Parts: sequence; structure tokens; C-alpha cells
Amino acid sequence: MARFSRIEVALKMKETGMVPVFYHQDVEVCKAVVKACYDGGVRLFEFTNRGDFAIDVFAELNKWTIKECPEMIMGVGSIVDEATAAMYIAMGTNFVVAPLIDEGTAKVCNKRKIAWSPGCGSVTEIGRAHELGAEVVKIFPGSQVGGPSFVKAVKGPMPYASIMPTGGVSPDEENLKQWFEAGVTCVGMGSQLFPKEVLAEKNYAYITEKCAGALKIISDLTT
Repeated sequence: MARFSRIEVALKMKETGMVPVFYHQDVEVCKAVVKACYDGGVRLFEFTNRGDFAIDVFAELNKWTIKECPEMIMGVGSIVDEATAAMYIAMGTNFVVAPLIDEGTAKVCNKRKIAWSPGCGSVTEIGRAHELGAEVVKIFPGSQVGGPSFVKAVKGPMPYASIMPTGGVSPDEENLKQWFEAGVTCVGMGSQLFPKEVLAEKNYAYITEKCAGALKIISDLTT
């Protein structure tokens, strides 16, 4: 069962402005990355559903996180169908992120009051996501869909839309400024926070520093 309500998830997304996105088949690496992000001030984390037995990795990771990083809101991404969503909900996910709109996923999340952020690439899709109960919609892939200029254009007729781009986001001030000035609620960030060489060297202090720096930039841009 989720520890955080969908309202709490949406508010924390807006408050912190960033959701790291990560997957690794080794749960010990995942634990180290989650802890590094947590130490850097991150309070939401999206585990990507990728690879064989990913749900087993998440189950162990989520149990560990509850004890070791109690304020961390763990969620899952890359969910494309309701059956997979239901499995992760049973493992205690607090939110579900998808690369597309799937009505079955929306229904199962709504039944359990789980935050659902589907991937959208047009105003029509964003409108449909709202009809299906999405509070924060994902723009994916962010840069290919149109980048910050797309977000700015969407906010014209839909100023109430809460948007989270993933893809094309990096933890530097120039990039983050473009997205937040365009009107995003938060950003999803993956490989830019977790370079392969950093993981290979187990340089988790680098991740902590990058997260803290990105959160500081976002705070300065939004307050």
C-alpha cells in the first residue's frame, strides 16, 4: 500500500521540482543511488520498470527505502499497461509514470488513489489525461516533442496544466531555466544525474552533489 497520497505526491513534485529517473539490475547499486539522491535533498524517486525481474528489485528497494530514507516518495516509471501497474501498486509504489496514455492504467491507479502521470505529446493528449484523472502529466520525450517552447505554447490555452518533461533535461542552470521559465511544474532527470562512469567508479558523492546543485537552481528559479 502506498505511504503517500496522490495529493502529497503532486504537492511534493511542485515543491521540489525534480524527480530522478533510474534503473539498475543490482539492487545494491539502486540503494546507493537512492541514498545519494536523498542526501542531496531529493524526496521523489522514479524507478524505471526495465529488464527482467525489475519488480523484484523494486520490492526490495522500496522496503529498504522505507527504513533508511523514510521521507523518500518511491514511484515507478515506464508502465504501459494496467497489469504491470497493479503489480507495482501491490509492492507499495506511491506513483506511476507512463510513456503513454493507457486507460486501464488510469483506472487501476484511480481505484487505489495512486498518482498517475502519463506521457503526452499534444494538447489533445494532455486534455485526455486530465479527463482520466492525471494531476501532473509527463511530456515525453521532452526535447523531441518540442522542448520548453512546446510547454510554453501549451500553457497558453491550458495555464492550469501541471507538466513534467523527461528527456532533454540536464542539471545545469541554463537548461533548467529554460524549462521552468516555460512553466513546468517539475522535471524528470535520468542519465545526466547518473553518468555511467560515475556508477562504475561508485562515486555516489558526485550524485549527491549534482542533486543538491540542481535543487538549489530550481529553488532559485521558482521562489
